[in-house]
Amino acid sequence: MNFAIRNRIVGLLIAALIFVVDQALKGWLLHGLRIEEHVIDILPIFSLRFVQNYGVSLGMFTAGSPEGRWALVAMTAAIAVFVFVWILRERKIGDIAALAMVLGGAAGNIRDRYMKGFVVDYADLHFGGFRPFLIFNLADAAITIGVLIILARSLLSREKPDAAAKPAPES
Repeated sequence: MNFAIRNRIVGLLIAALIFVVDQALKGWLLHGLRIEEHVIDILPIFSLRFVQNYGVSLGMFTAGSPEGRWALVAMTAAIAVFVFVWILRERKIGDIAALAMVLGGAAGNIRDRYMKGFVVDYADLHFGGFRPFLIFNLADAAITIGVLIILARSLLSREKPDAAAKPAPES
């Protein structure tokens, strides 16, 4: 097995792991801790607080109807398919791992929206009354970190040109 295929398999395993952990955590929080009934303060700056998210990132594109819900499912599924194909075309593990984070997180949120009609959010980072983020979940965090890694790698890494492609210096 060549390294590119191995890297892709590792990436798909990362995506699957993020999906499984996200869904297990949401299930435990909803059915074990029952966070929909109360807020659980973990730290002075972090709580578990149940929120039904009918929108996407930052609460944008809120689905207020069944048609809107299915449009969001279709849109996010199309993005997930695009990311999956991108993973299959990449060769470097750094790029694949970042894309896998996006894919795993997207799959977790797509399943929520498909099964429940909304995405389960629960992580509330706050400093007094100031909340630098909306309430989010593990899938959202994986997507955000994956996108930031993709951006950083694309902005900071430069392909070195082949020595053969450079013209020979004149004597």
